[in-house]
Amino acid sequence: MSEPSLRRAPPSLATTGIGSLPHTELEEGLRAALSLDIPFLPQLPVGRPSELMLPQALEGLPGLSWDGTGRCEVDLEVWSAGRADFEARLEAALDSGDCEAFEPSPEACRAWRPFLGQVARHALPFAKAQLAGSFTARTLVRTREGVPCLDVPGLDAGIHRLVLARCLGMVRALRRTGTTPLFFLDEPGLYAFTRGAPRHALALQEARLLVEALRHEGAWVGVHCCAQTDWAVLLDAGLDVLALDVRLSLDAVLEESGPLARFLAAGGRLSLGLLPTASAYDVDELVDAVEVSLEAALPPGHALADGSLPVLLTPACGLALQAVADAEHLLARLQEARARLERMLTSRARL
Repeated sequence: MSEPSLRRAPPSLATTGIGSLPHTELEEGLRAALSLDIPFLPQLPVGRPSELMLPQALEGLPGLSWDGTGRCEVDLEVWSAGRADFEARLEAALDSGDCEAFEPSPEACRAWRPFLGQVARHALPFAKAQLAGSFTARTLVRTREGVPCLDVPGLDAGIHRLVLARCLGMVRALRRTGTTPLFFLDEPGLYAFTRGAPRHALALQEARLLVEALRHEGAWVGVHCCAQTDWAVLLDAGLDVLALDVRLSLDAVLEESGPLARFLAAGGRLSLGLLPTASAYDVDELVDAVEVSLEAALPPGHALADGSLPVLLTPACGLALQAVADAEHLLARLQEARARLERMLTSRARL
């Protein structure tokens, strides 16, 4: 990976969030998101389905509608009627480099502007934001006839270009505050990725170009996938960060020894979704189990104990389905997990 100028590396063992929180009060959601080592943009979808993953990412797409669960569909007749104007505005923004008009509106993300203000006010060295990735958007969103948007020429490209413009707008806005953005593309739809499918191969190439565009803007760019997928393909996709659910996927990622070795050698790092969101756990047991798995299976030259494997720490997934008290407790436990890892590494270094 070539290193664009002005990119600072996030500190190892830094904690951050995946994105969604259950808070209904903006100030409380911001306070929770700012409590971690790398503050994150809180998505607050409870009672506001426009802030769910897909409606938020595709705001402004002609013909888009959604229900209370965030399930989206596109009316092709409305899409066709609005397509020319939409594409003209989109291409003008991308050609000029001014994508501010495609940043999230208060309806899609009411924390966006206040979050930028907090990042600037506190001169935060790092700040995380996220958006649904274009593969997930194009495979999970369907037309009213039930056809995946990935299979609809024109609409397929329109969605990808919209996601590109919104990501660029968000990264540039964060950069203007003086921070280094950590930007995750949320791609749960990668569970459906098939290496031999021509449309999937093209979508993957488009995703690689999107990642490179964001890296060129000075962001650290990751993909978060809380499902099983073709991890070898993702490890070779030019990412800075691969974010995963530890219980679900860490062993599968470690089995991809060749791609993992290339990813780490190129400066990539893992973001470990350490704390599960839907089951009981013991922090010490989880930390110990992760440490054992990493030390047993990492490629030569990389070890958690000697600091040669920088990692980030997160919950396994978003927290919007939790009670507010449970979500805040989980974020506090994440800080405990980091402290446990730090003590373990300090102890190892003394041996």
